[in-house]
Amino acid sequence: MSVQVPEPGPNVPEANDYVPRHAFTVHWVCTLNSRYYREKIETLPRSELDALIDERVRYTVKYANDHSPFYRTWFREHKIDPASIREHEDLQELPIISGSDVRANQPPNRPDFGFLSVAPQDIFTIHETSGTSGVPKSFFLCWEEWERLAEKYARIFTSQGFTRGDRVVICASYGMNVGANTMTLAARDLGITVVPYGKCTFPLRVITNYRPTGIVGSVFKLIRLARQMEAEGLNPKESGVTKLIAGGEAFADESREYLAELWGCDVFNTYGSTEGSMCGECTAKQGLHVPEDLVHMDLYDPQLKDFVKEGECGRIVLTTLLPVGAKCGMLLINYDTDDTTVVTSREKCACGRTHMRIYTPQREAETFWAHGTPMNRVDVERGVFQRENMEYLTGEYEAFLYAGDDQEKTLLRVSVECKDLSSCDREGIAERFRRSFYSWKPTLQKKQEENLFEIGFNVVPPKGLELSRLPGRPKRFVDRR
Repeated sequence: MSVQVPEPGPNVPEANDYVPRHAFTVHWVCTLNSRYYREKIETLPRSELDALIDERVRYTVKYANDHSPFYRTWFREHKIDPASIREHEDLQELPIISGSDVRANQPPNRPDFGFLSVAPQDIFTIHETSGTSGVPKSFFLCWEEWERLAEKYARIFTSQGFTRGDRVVICASYGMNVGANTMTLAARDLGITVVPYGKCTFPLRVITNYRPTGIVGSVFKLIRLARQMEAEGLNPKESGVTKLIAGGEAFADESREYLAELWGCDVFNTYGSTEGSMCGECTAKQGLHVPEDLVHMDLYDPQLKDFVKEGECGRIVLTTLLPVGAKCGMLLINYDTDDTTVVTSREKCACGRTHMRIYTPQREAETFWAHGTPMNRVDVERGVFQRENMEYLTGEYEAFLYAGDDQEKTLLRVSVECKDLSSCDREGIAERFRRSFYSWKPTLQKKQEENLFEIGFNVVPPKGLELSRLPGRPKRFVDRR
């Protein structure tokens, strides 16, 4: 069937217009089987998209100077004329800010919130980050920001084939994080039914009674859910679930492929943060689309203190983009997320979308260096989830880095959980892990030949890992040197 694109009206903004929507207005719902949520925006030619981005950069910078105490002072202290910021390339001439700047401009470091950029009575919700890397950062959202967040995720859902009538279990936490609520609002706009369970440890009647067509959760939660179903005589492949959305943490392609095999359906990748970055794969699975009209992304190398060239890995630096006339509770300009990625393409995607695509972001906090070579948790996970290994393993693992006796040597100790120790192919698992790991880290293989790097392998029974005894979401890769 043809896609009916609605004419501009009170609830369908033009590309360059922003029309506030009433909190209780049910606005544009995608037509059945529509390929896009906002086709005009999502398929803009690059030249028109860049022009729209530049218009919003100018408005956002002006808004920051007019309404944000932090940025007003920031512009003055760095001798920046806000009116001189005309294009998105100009953002690269500005200083980088970080989470420490946010914390320094909130209690207890100062009596008020320096990043607050609307009147307090206009704030709809207040949020905090998890605080895993320090004191939680406070974030403020007015209602129209929630609508923009919901649109970002509605685009993602639509690009992954979700449509009116789908039923989705959301396993993300409904708390101070914005993710679960954002997905719920997006589902409202698309006519999707939500089961807002908030965690993957739900009774299996949720699946047997409500027959969801999709589940949102982390890779490991979804693997455990499949194991739980199998233990109770249910086949995940016959559950009616046709799509899984994995997010919350980076993962290896190998673990995604194994999860898809367990469930017999597509697994899509998403990336998001409280700061407002929400990116997702489409059905083409050729990278995560960035909603460039709503958030600008540059990549930065903190060691070189410069932005990287196209195709190079760098830290994600975000800038909120406001439609002309919009308000924002707390905008960010040149904000270092501490996550790294690579721009994979700015060309038109096979799905028809023109917004740029990025590689799955990885957390800098999960990257460690040895002998001049970076290692991320994903590198470890890739080796664990070699397909032959999964005949014996549950997928649970943990890894630690230790210093050798002479301090020059580095030991990577990997522990994996085996389904049955009596039949576990320990040597084969270790060999396949090493082959995978060294194929991505050849420099470390050379160090291994020089006796400066070593991989130790340990196989444990179910619940035998350290992380199984820790509350919350423990780290799987830890540097203990």
